[in-house]
Amino acid sequence: MNQNLQNDFNNLENLLEKVKIQSINYIKDLNNRPTSTNNRIENFSNLSENGLGTLDALQHFNQKFEPIIVASSGPRYWGYVTGGSTPASIIGDWLTSVYDQNCQNTDGAGDISANIEIETIQLLLNLFELPKDFFGGFVTGATMSSFTCLAVARQWFGKQMNKDLAKDGVSSKLNVLTATPHSSAIKALSMLGIGSNNIIKINKKGGNREAMDMTDFENKINQLNGEPFILLSSGGTVNTVDFDDFEAIAKLKEKYNFWWHIDAAFGGFAVLSSSHKHLVKGWETSDSITIDCHKWLNVPYESAVFFVKQKYNILQVETFQNSNAPYLGNPMEHFDYLNFLPENSRRLKALPVWFSLMAYGKKGIADLVQNNIQNATDFGKFIEKSDCFELLAPVRLNTVCFTISGNKNQNKIGVFLKNLNETGKVFMTPTVYNEKKGIRAAFVNWLTAKKDIEMVAELMKEIVKNL
Repeated sequence: MNQNLQNDFNNLENLLEKVKIQSINYIKDLNNRPTSTNNRIENFSNLSENGLGTLDALQHFNQKFEPIIVASSGPRYWGYVTGGSTPASIIGDWLTSVYDQNCQNTDGAGDISANIEIETIQLLLNLFELPKDFFGGFVTGATMSSFTCLAVARQWFGKQMNKDLAKDGVSSKLNVLTATPHSSAIKALSMLGIGSNNIIKINKKGGNREAMDMTDFENKINQLNGEPFILLSSGGTVNTVDFDDFEAIAKLKEKYNFWWHIDAAFGGFAVLSSSHKHLVKGWETSDSITIDCHKWLNVPYESAVFFVKQKYNILQVETFQNSNAPYLGNPMEHFDYLNFLPENSRRLKALPVWFSLMAYGKKGIADLVQNNIQNATDFGKFIEKSDCFELLAPVRLNTVCFTISGNKNQNKIGVFLKNLNETGKVFMTPTVYNEKKGIRAAFVNWLTAKKDIEMVAELMKEIVKNL
């Protein structure tokens, strides 16, 4: 055995103990660690001939990188809808690496990790109050979740035209309707060969809404003259967390032939709030759903789940099967994640989620969600009462979309946000809404508390006065 490997194996307990202590110190100091940095890595390391050994590699990492890693998993990182990592999910993620399972088979021929994933899917269906006629799997994020769902939708569309698009390819336009799609869904359309430009836009509702206008939606359906189509609907838009009318869509699904996909990457967690669960009423009648676990469930990146109705399992296998590998067997004869998802090689992504669900239960996750809804509400009230800022849209769930008051101050948004983020006390992202420059603050972290809202509010007032 290589000498460095042998030394690391002999010293494994000490190495893991050092990393454990470093990890605990990082998490305990999240309140004080900056949320942004201007540091950039300019001098890249060269690969040594013999290696440093893990202890020296850790020391090198701590000297070069660790001091400038930002608190993106902390309580005041409000950009990109980024969650943190709860203690249970960290344990699950650590064990995922330790056990290093190849999550494919469910028949015990190799390992049982796929069975853990199936159990976790069932737990999630219970969490989201979805029926058992859904099934799913774990992927890296919302992009691959939407990709997986829309790949099955593409196969469904082909079957309506007596075509096998997985085998024969896309040779003609597929009808895709949407009002306010997330960029990841558009990216998925591009990767699937459907084309990011080949969508039929549905008008939005009036009155400062991003949700689709249902009358225009039905008009667009009728213009297709009975042709099948795929609907991309929103379970929480990025800027204002607006929801399409799922109950109305469900009624139209009884009349028309279409595949209904819901992007509920973080908005799906509204089901856990008694005051907001009405927003997802009717979503159980959809064909597929995207959920991000590394957002509001607060597990480490990369973790997302897709749900597809089980009646489409054959279409899913037709899409993702490994039919040209004799040693893998017949994909149509037994269930195997290898033939069910885009990746052939999959780590046990379900384990951090399993630990979180088992550790905190439905109430624990609901408390986390409700706390962040309250944080967003409190921050929104600060914006409403302020003479310096104004809301661009109502606070509907956990994201606050706002700007500096007065049209003449639109050119100050960039400077204000730069100065705010450079304090290292908080991080938010820019946006544009209704042709106005604005700022987004997304609340999903399990550590965010009222004191964080108060601190940032005072900081914002100070910075805006000095512009």
